[in-house]
Amino acid sequence: MNNKNSILIFPLMVIGLVLIIANGCKKDENNQVNSVQIPVLTTVTISNIMQTTASCGGNITSDGGSTVTARGVCWSTGQTPTITDSKTIDGIGTGSFTSAITSLTANTTYYVRAYATNSAGTGYGTIISFTTLHELKLPTLTTSAVSSISQVSATCGGIITSDGGATIIARGICWSTNQNPTNLDYTTTDGAGNGIFISNLTILTANTTYYVRAYATNSVGIAFGNQISFTTTAIPNCGTVTDIDGNVYNTVTIGTQCWMRENLKTTKYRNGDPIQKVQNILVSNQWSILTSGAYFNSDNNYTNIYGNLYNWYAVNDVRNIAPVGWHVATDADWTTLTDYLGGLGIAGGKLKESGTIHWDSPNIGGTNNIGVKIGATNESGFTALPGSSIDRDGVDYAVGYLGQWWTSTVGGTGTWGPWTRSMKHDIGYVFREGRDERNGFSVRCVKD
Repeated sequence: MNNKNSILIFPLMVIGLVLIIANGCKKDENNQVNSVQIPVLTTVTISNIMQTTASCGGNITSDGGSTVTARGVCWSTGQTPTITDSKTIDGIGTGSFTSAITSLTANTTYYVRAYATNSAGTGYGTIISFTTLHELKLPTLTTSAVSSISQVSATCGGIITSDGGATIIARGICWSTNQNPTNLDYTTTDGAGNGIFISNLTILTANTTYYVRAYATNSVGIAFGNQISFTTTAIPNCGTVTDIDGNVYNTVTIGTQCWMRENLKTTKYRNGDPIQKVQNILVSNQWSILTSGAYFNSDNNYTNIYGNLYNWYAVNDVRNIAPVGWHVATDADWTTLTDYLGGLGIAGGKLKESGTIHWDSPNIGGTNNIGVKIGATNESGFTALPGSSIDRDGVDYAVGYLGQWWTSTVGGTGTWGPWTRSMKHDIGYVFREGRDERNGFSVRCVKD
């Protein structure tokens, strides 16, 4: 071989070798690109399904050889959701993730699956279907008939036939003297849940028309049953009675007795003689030194509500402070009254005026069957008021705290004096005590 041919062949060999090497590198690069695949993942079970939301997620077990740049869940009412449908975006990378699905429609079936995207494309998990809960609604209920109607109380209730898809958290009866009562009026609270409930309506006014509706509350709001009206019974009475001053008193029949519903206000004995008036009980011991009949009256506004306070000398005077045909209640009269109402231990709540317009708070009437204190009901119609009292030294106790009434009966051996009855704002008891004749107390009269 001559030198000229050798010189030509050698460069050609070098060029061929370079091409072979370059071509081999290109094939390796193509093989590397072709080895990247879409991610591998699963869809997590649906949980926390509500009317408009649910929880889901996924678990990416392989990124396919390329970083996962987006992941989440996609859903649709169609059976094959993709990332062109509704979706969440829940970070990047492999592993588990949780997704919050929102803006759903109640009572609708959806299909959902997890997705993950890398440079090769988007991979999907298994498709799972679920149905959102029914739309929450207000409860459905009816108002039960009213029964056991008295002057001051009644029984009612309701039947909840549907909770609207949400737990009943409160139920009861609302009532008013106006139509369509709401929970802003008088209400009872009678537990929770569906079904039948009974309600006791108290502190009503005699001979008055009321409107009642059952109510039930869930997370959506409050719903009311149908409206029912009823009228409390009238307080049985024996007419009115007028004293020597012309004061007219309402009456109430309790058991076999006819009582005044108001404290005595007279300033004269039955024969027209004046009863001594003491205006300022502390000046020169005007009250404490008395041994004859007298009454205390700070002003007419007080008397119009509470009547006058008398010492026992006026009560015991032979000229009589009671109107004709009536007498100051005896110890036996009071005992008959409280026995008829269940005894001294509970009669106070049935005798005291209800509420705190005149009585101090709390105006307790007793306890219910589970031991909870309840307010005075005045269910007897007696309407006992806290006219206060004056002690034998002329000290006047605050109006609103208690009411105390003379009897016309002399106390027994060992007592302080004539028998009295008293009631206090914070207890439903009626107290029977003997007290000094110089005290100033209210007076109630009973028909002969």
